[in-house]
Amino acid sequence: MEKYEVNKFIEDTKIRLNDIYDALCIKDKLPIYEKLKKESEDATFWNNPDNAKNVISKMNSLNKDITDYNKGLTMYNSIVDSKDDAFSDPEMFEILTDEIKELEKYLEELENRTLLSGKYDVNSCILEFHPGAGGTESMDWASMLFRMYQRFAQNMNYKFEIINYEMGDEAGIKSASVIISGEYAYGMLKSEKGVHRLVRISPFDSNKRRHTSFCSIDVTPEIEDAEDIKINDEDIRIDTYLSSGHGGQGVNTTYSAVRVTHLPTGIVVTCQNERSQLKNKDICLKVLRSKLMELELKKRDDEMKSLKGEQTNINFGSQIRSYVFTPYTLVKDHRTDYEVGNVQAVMDGDLEGFMYSYLKKLAGGSNGCSNK
Repeated sequence: MEKYEVNKFIEDTKIRLNDIYDALCIKDKLPIYEKLKKESEDATFWNNPDNAKNVISKMNSLNKDITDYNKGLTMYNSIVDSKDDAFSDPEMFEILTDEIKELEKYLEELENRTLLSGKYDVNSCILEFHPGAGGTESMDWASMLFRMYQRFAQNMNYKFEIINYEMGDEAGIKSASVIISGEYAYGMLKSEKGVHRLVRISPFDSNKRRHTSFCSIDVTPEIEDAEDIKINDEDIRIDTYLSSGHGGQGVNTTYSAVRVTHLPTGIVVTCQNERSQLKNKDICLKVLRSKLMELELKKRDDEMKSLKGEQTNINFGSQIRSYVFTPYTLVKDHRTDYEVGNVQAVMDGDLEGFMYSYLKKLAGGSNGCSNK
């Protein structure tokens, strides 16, 4: 790296830091954080544990953005302060260039973070798999997507918890629901909501013909304050049934699986992960509350899409992304035109490129700050 490149980096980085400051809404978040901090220091703060936990959660979220921005600013100031001395000392200059590379990498991560500024982006999420028409073909495709997101969760160090898994009669899955837990899980995975299309030579066709299959993915943020959503007993129907295990575990001898239907909205939530019927019911109600909270939030904003998502038909013309295995290999997102030729890497969970291209497109149409 030459001296003029160092000076250029410093000039460009100052602008980037200002942009990050604005994108993360640090100016707005600082007074909110200070107010919550003062509240948390009150002697009666823990008299209301639920409110205290909510305040602490908000403080942690706000403080992370503030702290991470300040870290980048500190790294930048260190480079500016040592620049002149480094220009006259080859050994110091080498250290300076290493610090510049480190800051460059950190800023890229921080800029990606600015794309995750939605109210619930930091939350965990609920992912649901719904095969389209096509029987075994679509059910097999659903199981392939299930594995893909499982690998993505592993790559991101997210927890992948199966709450419902109904195997297909011949292959694949009829339906499945999972909770993916981790920081910004919803922010990353919200891009996956919609219909996914597969084109391949079918392993179930003896004539080796090319088939097209569809699977719908629904993504809902796991909302902690959804406890505020009240569910009346008369508004739900609870069914219990024998639980079928994932991965050939067999069938339980008790009716531990639970299906909860919310009659006013038609939302159905199923859980068979736990052996305890009571635990499965609790998980169902937790997921239902999150879905009802999301529905309520979207009702308040006329510009938001309905709970069913942008895609209502699981068939041709409605897909958000296509995965072509033959006659060529290509995965293409139809919303952003982002594409990758290495299909196997994508099926092994390499999805960040698709997610960030979607988030960048969303960011292009929104300039407002959203305090988490």
